[in-house]
Amino acid sequence: MRWRTIVPAAAVVCLLFAGCGQQEGKDAPDASAPPVAKAAPTAAIQAGIERHIEAQVRRGGGYFQLPYGNKELRLKLVRVHTEYLSKLGPGRYFACVDLADISGDVYDVDFFLAGDPAAMQVTETTVHKLNGQPFYAWEQKSDGTWQRIPLKEASEGHLGVIRDRDEFEFLYRATLPEITTSARMWLPLASSDSFQTVEVKSINASGKQSIVPERQHGNKVLFLELGPEDSGKKIEIRYQVTRLEKAAYAAPTPDQRKYLAPERLVPINENFRQIADEVVQGKTDDLVRARALYDHVIDRMRYIKYGDGWGKGDAVYACDARTGNCTDFHSYFIALARSVGIPARFAIGAAIPSERNQGGIDGYHCWAEFYAEGKWWPVDISEGNKYTGLATYYFGHHPANRFELSRGRDLVVEPGPTSGPINFLAYPVLEISGKPVKVAVEFSFNRNGPHR
Repeated sequence: MRWRTIVPAAAVVCLLFAGCGQQEGKDAPDASAPPVAKAAPTAAIQAGIERHIEAQVRRGGGYFQLPYGNKELRLKLVRVHTEYLSKLGPGRYFACVDLADISGDVYDVDFFLAGDPAAMQVTETTVHKLNGQPFYAWEQKSDGTWQRIPLKEASEGHLGVIRDRDEFEFLYRATLPEITTSARMWLPLASSDSFQTVEVKSINASGKQSIVPERQHGNKVLFLELGPEDSGKKIEIRYQVTRLEKAAYAAPTPDQRKYLAPERLVPINENFRQIADEVVQGKTDDLVRARALYDHVIDRMRYIKYGDGWGKGDAVYACDARTGNCTDFHSYFIALARSVGIPARFAIGAAIPSERNQGGIDGYHCWAEFYAEGKWWPVDISEGNKYTGLATYYFGHHPANRFELSRGRDLVVEPGPTSGPINFLAYPVLEISGKPVKVAVEFSFNRNGPHR
């Protein structure tokens, strides 16, 4: 394994756009952004990298063996980031892959490939992240190339933070699977609040449409009634968003029954009370106690999206497994906070990349708020875990490059899913004949104004 210190701009566009960097994307940036990789033959690139990994696994006795530091990793494929595969130029390609080591750690690994699409060969393999934590950031030079810089020299902008204000167009796209009979679908419909101004520019959706309220948390939900004729169609919602950086903000004392009450996957039980009591022992101020719980979650958990159970926002799973994604981090924090009488709440949407002006977004992102000293305090614990130098910032701030789609858990709408209240709403909930079916989802954005 070897590191490439300076690489062509097109190559690093792929790195920056990928989960192996900050976020991921495919669309061409504006003139102020670096040159863009050409449209990717994604099926061929995916087949090429999967052939390479499969061959290495056969040679490695069932594992993809990768020298790393003073040891050799024994890895298994978790996923290929298929939506972000890229063609860099004639016969040159880029792929990003998640691989899990036998230790349980998950590595983001970047691959450069070359050759004909049917017989691509890997020319370089690099490790960029361990359990979501990057080893370096990228900075563009005046000649258009990009260079790797140590994290200690990286600015907030390198690491995903835009201060003060951000403005962008956001595209929410879902592709329907095959529908053989009647189906129903629920999608979040973002709205304005004190920190984001939202204009719904267009809704392009199939079937019979209606907007239904979710009253407990004030969400709006797009409800679609679909049939076989809608199979394979795309649902698109296009927003124009102005977003402000969020810091602690004054608010009346919240409804204790609402923000201290347990939820289906965020219970309040003796185990959570015992953990939380031990963490906050000797502390009486709610702000100090919340910071202790925040630090505890960062210290206890690793950002790993691997295995069964992660991504549901299950606080018990997070407590036991000590791994998960943003939903798991924040569900665990909320359960602990409520266990010691600190009101807390959940919201979900997307983190908008800071280092480029348009392209794809690597899925949803969520965060939380807790109430202390007459204010709601925003926290983003999984980001604080990934970027330790920003852990203090993320206790009390959400950057401007965020977009909230919905808030709350166990959402009740009428008509609602057969399965009952919606756990949380970022990706669509689709039921065909009353049974849940996954939907392919893509988020992308286009920022207004000069490149940051």
